[in-house]
Amino acid sequence: MSRSLRLLASLILFLPAFVAAQSTSDPIRVGITEVPPFIMQSNSGDWEGISVDLWRQVAENTGREYEWVPLPFSDLLAQVRAGEIDVAVGALTMTAEREAAFDFTHPFYQTGLSIAVPPASEQGLMSSLLSLLSWEFLSVVLSLAALLLGVGFVLWLFERRQNPEQFGGTAPQGIGSGFWWAAVTMTTVGYGDKAPISLTGRIVALVWMFAGLIMVASFTAAITSSLTVNNLRTQIQGPDDLIRANVATVSNTASEQYLQEQRIRHQQYPDLTSAMESVANGETDAVVYDRPLLQYRNLQMGANRLTLLPGIFQKQLYALALPAGSPLREPVSEQILNVTETDAWQDTVMKYLGQDQ
Repeated sequence: MSRSLRLLASLILFLPAFVAAQSTSDPIRVGITEVPPFIMQSNSGDWEGISVDLWRQVAENTGREYEWVPLPFSDLLAQVRAGEIDVAVGALTMTAEREAAFDFTHPFYQTGLSIAVPPASEQGLMSSLLSLLSWEFLSVVLSLAALLLGVGFVLWLFERRQNPEQFGGTAPQGIGSGFWWAAVTMTTVGYGDKAPISLTGRIVALVWMFAGLIMVASFTAAITSSLTVNNLRTQIQGPDDLIRANVATVSNTASEQYLQEQRIRHQQYPDLTSAMESVANGETDAVVYDRPLLQYRNLQMGANRLTLLPGIFQKQLYALALPAGSPLREPVSEQILNVTETDAWQDTVMKYLGQDQ
Protein backbone atom coordinates (compact mmCIF):
# COMPACT_ATOMS: atom_id res chain seq x y z
CA MET A 1 0.00 0.00 0.00
CA SER A 2 2.80 2.36 0.91
CA ARG A 3 4.53 1.51 -2.39
CA SER A 4 1.42 2.59 -4.31
CA LEU A 5 1.31 5.86 -2.42
CA ARG A 6 4.96 6.52 -3.20
CA LEU A 7 4.32 5.83 -6.88
CA LEU A 8 1.34 8.20 -6.89
CA ALA A 9 3.37 10.90 -5.17
CA SER A 10 6.11 10.52 -7.77
CA LEU A 11 3.62 10.90 -10.59
CA ILE A 12 2.23 14.06 -9.03
CA LEU A 13 5.70 15.53 -8.61
CA PHE A 14 6.73 14.79 -12.20
CA LEU A 15 3.39 15.79 -13.78
CA PRO A 16 4.17 19.55 -14.08
CA ALA A 17 7.52 18.82 -15.65
CA PHE A 18 5.89 16.36 -18.06
CA VAL A 19 3.23 18.89 -19.04
CA ALA A 20 5.84 21.63 -19.49
CA ALA A 21 7.99 19.38 -21.65
CA GLN A 22 4.96 18.39 -23.68
CA SER A 23 3.88 22.05 -24.16
CA THR A 24 7.33 23.12 -25.35
CA SER A 25 7.31 20.36 -27.93
CA ASP A 26 3.94 21.39 -29.38
CA PRO A 27 4.02 23.87 -32.31
CA ILE A 28 3.16 27.43 -31.33
CA ARG A 29 -0.18 28.47 -32.78
CA VAL A 30 0.49 31.84 -34.45
CA GLY A 31 -2.62 33.82 -35.33
CA ILE A 32 -2.27 36.23 -38.26
CA THR A 33 -4.51 38.48 -40.29
CA GLU A 34 -3.48 40.20 -43.51
CA VAL A 35 -2.36 43.77 -42.79
CA PRO A 36 0.08 44.94 -45.50
CA PRO A 37 2.98 45.54 -45.24
CA PHE A 38 3.25 43.76 -41.87
CA ILE A 39 1.34 40.61 -42.87
CA MET A 40 0.87 39.71 -46.55
CA GLN A 41 0.18 36.54 -48.49
CA SER A 42 1.99 36.08 -51.78
CA ASN A 43 0.51 34.54 -54.90
CA SER A 44 2.15 31.26 -53.97
CA GLY A 45 0.36 31.25 -50.61
CA ASP A 46 3.45 32.02 -48.49
CA TRP A 47 3.27 34.64 -45.76
CA GLU A 48 5.59 37.62 -45.79
CA GLY A 49 5.91 41.09 -44.32
CA ILE A 50 7.59 42.98 -41.49
CA SER A 51 5.89 41.05 -38.69
CA VAL A 52 6.28 37.71 -40.47
CA ASP A 53 10.03 38.21 -40.87
CA LEU A 54 10.25 39.24 -37.23
CA TRP A 55 8.43 36.16 -35.96
CA ARG A 56 10.45 33.79 -38.11
CA GLN A 57 13.64 35.20 -36.62
CA VAL A 58 12.22 34.97 -33.08
CA ALA A 59 11.10 31.37 -33.61
CA GLU A 60 14.49 30.44 -35.06
CA ASN A 61 16.34 32.00 -32.11
CA THR A 62 14.16 30.18 -29.57
CA GLY A 63 14.25 26.91 -31.48
CA ARG A 64 10.46 26.52 -31.44
CA GLU A 65 8.23 25.06 -34.13
CA TYR A 66 5.10 27.00 -35.08
CA GLU A 67 2.06 26.88 -37.34
CA TRP A 68 0.19 29.77 -38.95
CA VAL A 69 -3.47 30.21 -38.02
CA PRO A 70 -5.04 32.73 -40.48
CA LEU A 71 -7.95 34.61 -38.89
CA PRO A 72 -10.10 37.64 -39.65
CA PHE A 73 -9.13 40.64 -37.56
CA SER A 74 -12.48 40.54 -35.76
CA ASP A 75 -11.60 37.08 -34.39
CA LEU A 76 -7.87 37.53 -33.83
CA LEU A 77 -7.90 39.31 -30.47
CA ALA A 78 -10.86 37.30 -29.20
CA GLN A 79 -8.93 34.07 -29.75
CA VAL A 80 -5.88 35.50 -28.01
CA ARG A 81 -8.03 36.39 -25.02
CA ALA A 82 -9.57 32.91 -24.98
CA GLY A 83 -6.20 31.18 -25.36
CA GLU A 84 -7.19 29.52 -28.63
CA ILE A 85 -3.95 30.78 -30.19
CA ASP A 86 -0.59 31.21 -28.48
CA VAL A 87 0.43 34.50 -30.06
CA ALA A 88 -1.05 37.06 -32.44
CA VAL A 89 1.37 38.50 -34.98
CA GLY A 90 0.51 41.59 -37.00
CA ALA A 91 0.27 45.35 -36.56
CA LEU A 92 -1.41 45.36 -33.15
CA THR A 93 -1.39 48.65 -31.26
CA MET A 94 -0.72 48.47 -27.53
CA THR A 95 -3.59 50.10 -25.62
CA ALA A 96 -4.61 50.11 -21.97
CA GLU A 97 -7.88 48.40 -22.84
CA ARG A 98 -6.13 45.56 -24.66
CA GLU A 99 -3.45 45.24 -21.98
CA ALA A 100 -6.19 44.51 -19.45
CA ALA A 101 -7.49 41.63 -21.60
CA PHE A 102 -4.21 39.94 -22.58
CA ASP A 103 -0.43 40.42 -22.53
CA PHE A 104 1.86 42.19 -24.98
CA THR A 105 5.48 41.52 -25.77
CA HIS A 106 8.08 44.24 -25.97
CA PRO A 107 7.11 46.62 -28.83
CA PHE A 108 8.90 46.12 -32.13
CA TYR A 109 7.70 49.17 -34.07
CA GLN A 110 6.86 52.75 -33.12
CA THR A 111 4.62 54.91 -35.25
CA GLY A 112 1.43 56.99 -34.99
CA LEU A 113 -1.68 58.07 -36.81
CA SER A 114 -1.49 60.08 -40.02
CA ILE A 115 -3.89 61.86 -42.35
CA ALA A 116 -4.32 61.32 -46.08
CA VAL A 117 -6.27 63.81 -48.20
CA PRO A 118 -7.05 64.13 -51.91
CA PRO A 119 -4.24 65.55 -54.05
CA ALA A 120 -4.28 69.34 -53.92
CA SER A 121 -5.58 70.78 -57.17
CA GLU A 122 -3.85 73.75 -58.75
CA GLN A 123 -5.54 76.99 -57.76
CA GLY A 124 -5.93 79.91 -60.13
CA LEU A 125 -8.19 81.56 -62.67
CA MET A 126 -8.62 78.41 -64.75
CA SER A 127 -9.65 76.27 -61.76
CA SER A 128 -12.18 78.92 -60.72
CA LEU A 129 -13.63 79.02 -64.23
CA LEU A 130 -13.86 75.24 -64.27
CA SER A 131 -15.77 75.39 -60.98
CA LEU A 132 -18.35 77.58 -62.71
CA LEU A 133 -18.89 74.77 -65.21
CA SER A 134 -19.47 72.16 -62.53
CA TRP A 135 -22.84 70.42 -62.34
CA GLU A 136 -23.41 71.77 -58.82
CA PHE A 137 -23.15 75.36 -60.05
CA LEU A 138 -25.12 74.79 -63.23
CA SER A 139 -27.95 73.03 -61.36
CA VAL A 140 -28.31 76.06 -59.06
CA VAL A 141 -28.42 78.47 -62.01
CA LEU A 142 -30.98 76.36 -63.90
CA SER A 143 -33.19 76.04 -60.83
CA LEU A 144 -33.15 79.78 -60.29
CA ALA A 145 -33.90 80.47 -63.96
CA ALA A 146 -36.88 78.12 -63.81
CA LEU A 147 -38.19 79.91 -60.73
CA LEU A 148 -37.80 83.34 -62.36
CA LEU A 149 -39.61 82.07 -65.43
CA GLY A 150 -42.45 80.75 -63.29
CA VAL A 151 -42.87 84.03 -61.43
CA GLY A 152 -42.68 86.01 -64.67
CA PHE A 153 -45.34 83.77 -66.24
CA VAL A 154 -47.73 84.28 -63.29
CA LEU A 155 -47.28 88.06 -63.42
CA TRP A 156 -47.84 88.08 -67.18
CA LEU A 157 -51.15 86.27 -66.72
CA PHE A 158 -52.43 89.04 -64.45
CA GLU A 159 -50.90 92.00 -66.31
CA ARG A 160 -51.21 91.16 -70.00
CA ARG A 161 -54.67 92.81 -70.42
CA GLN A 162 -54.48 95.69 -67.90
CA ASN A 163 -50.85 96.56 -68.63
CA PRO A 164 -50.20 95.73 -72.30
CA GLU A 165 -47.61 98.51 -72.64
CA GLN A 166 -45.18 96.68 -70.32
CA PHE A 167 -46.30 93.05 -70.47
CA GLY A 168 -48.15 92.89 -73.78
CA GLY A 169 -47.24 91.58 -77.21
CA THR A 170 -46.96 87.92 -78.05
CA ALA A 171 -46.86 85.30 -75.29
CA PRO A 172 -43.05 84.85 -75.50
CA GLN A 173 -42.61 88.64 -75.40
CA GLY A 174 -44.93 89.07 -72.41
CA ILE A 175 -43.43 86.15 -70.49
CA GLY A 176 -39.96 87.47 -71.29
CA SER A 177 -40.93 90.84 -69.82
CA GLY A 178 -42.22 89.05 -66.71
CA PHE A 179 -38.95 87.11 -66.46
CA TRP A 180 -36.96 90.35 -66.70
CA TRP A 181 -39.10 92.01 -64.02
CA ALA A 182 -38.73 89.01 -61.67
CA ALA A 183 -34.94 89.08 -62.11
CA VAL A 184 -34.42 92.80 -61.43
CA THR A 185 -36.85 92.67 -58.51
CA MET A 186 -35.12 89.68 -56.87
CA THR A 187 -31.70 91.33 -57.18
CA THR A 188 -33.17 94.61 -55.78
CA VAL A 189 -31.82 96.45 -58.83
CA GLY A 190 -35.29 97.70 -59.68
CA TYR A 191 -34.81 99.67 -62.91
CA GLY A 192 -38.45 100.77 -62.79
CA ASP A 193 -38.95 100.17 -66.51
CA LYS A 194 -41.62 97.58 -65.75
CA ALA A 195 -44.06 97.46 -62.82
CA PRO A 196 -47.44 95.77 -62.26
CA ILE A 197 -50.56 97.97 -62.01
CA SER A 198 -53.33 95.44 -61.31
CA LEU A 199 -54.23 94.47 -57.73
CA THR A 200 -53.41 90.80 -58.21
CA GLY A 201 -50.20 91.72 -60.03
CA ARG A 202 -49.09 93.94 -57.17
CA ILE A 203 -49.87 91.20 -54.64
CA VAL A 204 -47.67 88.85 -56.66
CA ALA A 205 -44.99 91.56 -56.76
CA LEU A 206 -45.16 92.10 -52.98
CA VAL A 207 -44.80 88.39 -52.25
CA TRP A 208 -41.92 88.10 -54.69
CA MET A 209 -40.09 91.08 -53.17
CA PHE A 210 -39.92 89.38 -49.77
CA ALA A 211 -39.22 86.00 -51.32
CA GLY A 212 -36.46 87.58 -53.40
CA LEU A 213 -34.53 88.54 -50.28
CA ILE A 214 -34.48 84.89 -49.24
CA MET A 215 -33.69 83.74 -52.77
CA VAL A 216 -30.66 86.04 -53.07
CA ALA A 217 -29.25 84.77 -49.77
CA SER A 218 -29.86 81.13 -50.74
CA PHE A 219 -28.43 81.60 -54.22
CA THR A 220 -25.31 83.27 -52.84
CA ALA A 221 -24.81 80.47 -50.35
CA ALA A 222 -25.28 77.82 -53.04
CA ILE A 223 -22.78 79.46 -55.38
CA THR A 224 -20.26 79.87 -52.59
CA SER A 225 -20.68 76.22 -51.64
CA SER A 226 -20.27 75.00 -55.21
CA LEU A 227 -17.15 77.11 -55.73
CA THR A 228 -15.47 76.20 -52.43
CA VAL A 229 -16.56 72.60 -51.83
CA ASN A 230 -13.13 71.34 -52.85
CA ASN A 231 -11.24 73.85 -50.72
CA LEU A 232 -12.13 72.12 -47.44
CA ARG A 233 -9.94 69.17 -48.25
CA THR A 234 -6.95 71.31 -49.14
CA GLN A 235 -7.38 73.20 -45.84
CA ILE A 236 -6.76 70.05 -43.78
CA GLN A 237 -3.17 70.46 -42.63
CA GLY A 238 -3.23 68.48 -39.38
CA PRO A 239 -5.39 66.84 -36.70
CA ASP A 240 -6.78 70.19 -35.50
CA ASP A 241 -8.47 70.66 -38.89
CA LEU A 242 -10.34 67.33 -38.74
CA ILE A 243 -13.10 68.74 -36.53
CA ARG A 244 -14.78 70.35 -39.56
CA ALA A 245 -14.26 67.41 -41.93
CA ASN A 246 -15.95 64.10 -42.66
CA VAL A 247 -13.25 61.54 -41.90
CA ALA A 248 -12.96 57.93 -43.06
CA THR A 249 -11.36 55.19 -40.95
CA VAL A 250 -11.46 51.45 -40.32
CA SER A 251 -13.91 50.13 -37.73
CA ASN A 252 -12.72 48.65 -34.43
CA THR A 253 -9.24 50.17 -34.61
CA ALA A 254 -7.17 52.61 -32.58
CA SER A 255 -7.80 55.30 -35.20
CA GLU A 256 -11.57 54.97 -34.79
CA GLN A 257 -11.15 55.18 -31.01
CA TYR A 258 -9.18 58.42 -31.43
CA LEU A 259 -11.87 59.97 -33.63
CA GLN A 260 -14.56 58.99 -31.13
CA GLU A 261 -12.63 60.48 -28.23
CA GLN A 262 -12.10 63.74 -30.15
CA ARG A 263 -15.76 63.75 -31.25
CA ILE A 264 -14.78 64.06 -34.89
CA ARG A 265 -17.45 63.14 -37.43
CA HIS A 266 -16.35 59.99 -39.20
CA GLN A 267 -17.52 57.06 -41.32
CA GLN A 268 -16.45 53.47 -40.70
CA TYR A 269 -15.21 51.16 -43.45
CA PRO A 270 -14.41 47.43 -43.29
CA ASP A 271 -10.85 47.86 -44.58
CA LEU A 272 -8.28 50.54 -45.34
CA THR A 273 -8.64 50.28 -49.11
CA SER A 274 -12.36 51.10 -48.92
CA ALA A 275 -11.67 54.04 -46.61
CA MET A 276 -9.03 55.48 -48.93
CA GLU A 277 -11.20 54.98 -52.01
CA SER A 278 -13.99 56.94 -50.30
CA VAL A 279 -11.63 59.92 -50.10
CA ALA A 280 -10.51 59.51 -53.70
CA ASN A 281 -14.17 59.36 -54.83
CA GLY A 282 -15.16 62.46 -52.85
CA GLU A 283 -17.39 60.63 -50.34
CA THR A 284 -15.22 61.76 -47.42
CA ASP A 285 -12.66 64.52 -46.90
CA ALA A 286 -9.75 62.63 -45.34
CA VAL A 287 -8.72 59.25 -43.95
CA VAL A 288 -7.02 58.73 -40.58
CA TYR A 289 -5.06 55.54 -39.93
CA ASP A 290 -1.66 54.14 -38.93
CA ARG A 291 1.02 55.87 -41.00
CA PRO A 292 2.96 52.82 -42.27
CA LEU A 293 -0.26 51.12 -43.37
CA LEU A 294 -1.46 54.30 -45.10
CA GLN A 295 1.94 54.74 -46.71
CA TYR A 296 2.08 51.21 -48.09
CA ARG A 297 -1.54 51.08 -49.28
CA ASN A 298 -1.23 54.47 -50.96
CA LEU A 299 1.44 53.03 -53.24
CA GLN A 300 -1.16 50.57 -54.50
CA MET A 301 -3.76 53.26 -55.32
CA GLY A 302 -2.36 54.13 -58.74
CA ALA A 303 -4.15 57.12 -60.29
CA ASN A 304 -6.26 57.49 -57.13
CA ARG A 305 -3.20 58.02 -54.92
CA LEU A 306 -3.83 60.39 -52.02
CA THR A 307 -1.60 63.03 -50.43
CA LEU A 308 -0.15 61.78 -47.15
CA LEU A 309 0.35 64.72 -44.80
CA PRO A 310 3.75 64.84 -43.05
CA GLY A 311 4.10 64.00 -39.38
CA ILE A 312 2.28 61.68 -36.99
CA PHE A 313 0.11 62.14 -33.92
CA GLN A 314 -1.34 59.85 -31.26
CA LYS A 315 1.84 57.80 -30.75
CA GLN A 316 1.43 54.05 -31.26
CA LEU A 317 3.51 51.02 -30.38
CA TYR A 318 3.14 47.71 -32.23
CA ALA A 319 3.70 44.48 -30.32
CA LEU A 320 2.76 40.80 -30.38
CA ALA A 321 -0.24 39.76 -28.29
CA LEU A 322 -0.36 36.68 -26.05
CA PRO A 323 -2.90 35.24 -23.61
CA ALA A 324 -2.61 36.64 -20.07
CA GLY A 325 0.13 34.91 -18.10
CA SER A 326 1.63 33.21 -21.16
CA PRO A 327 5.06 31.64 -20.50
CA LEU A 328 6.09 32.77 -23.99
CA ARG A 329 6.06 36.43 -23.07
CA GLU A 330 9.55 36.69 -21.58
CA PRO A 331 11.50 34.61 -24.13
CA VAL A 332 9.67 36.19 -27.09
CA SER A 333 10.21 39.72 -25.73
CA GLU A 334 13.89 39.00 -25.22
CA GLN A 335 14.29 37.82 -28.80
CA ILE A 336 12.32 40.80 -30.16
CA LEU A 337 14.86 43.09 -28.49
CA ASN A 338 17.72 41.06 -29.95
CA VAL A 339 16.25 41.22 -33.46
CA THR A 340 15.16 44.89 -33.52
CA GLU A 341 18.51 46.16 -32.25
CA THR A 342 20.36 44.86 -35.31
CA ASP A 343 21.07 46.63 -38.61
CA ALA A 344 19.36 43.74 -40.40
CA TRP A 345 16.06 44.75 -38.81
CA GLN A 346 16.30 48.26 -40.26
CA ASP A 347 16.96 46.70 -43.66
CA THR A 348 13.82 44.58 -43.23
CA VAL A 349 11.68 47.61 -42.46
CA MET A 350 13.13 49.60 -45.36
CA LYS A 351 12.50 46.68 -47.72
CA TYR A 352 8.75 46.95 -47.15
CA LEU A 353 8.30 50.66 -46.37
CA GLY A 354 11.13 52.39 -48.18
CA GLN A 355 12.94 55.44 -46.87
CA ASP A 356 9.89 57.34 -45.52
CA GLN A 357 9.04 55.59 -42.26
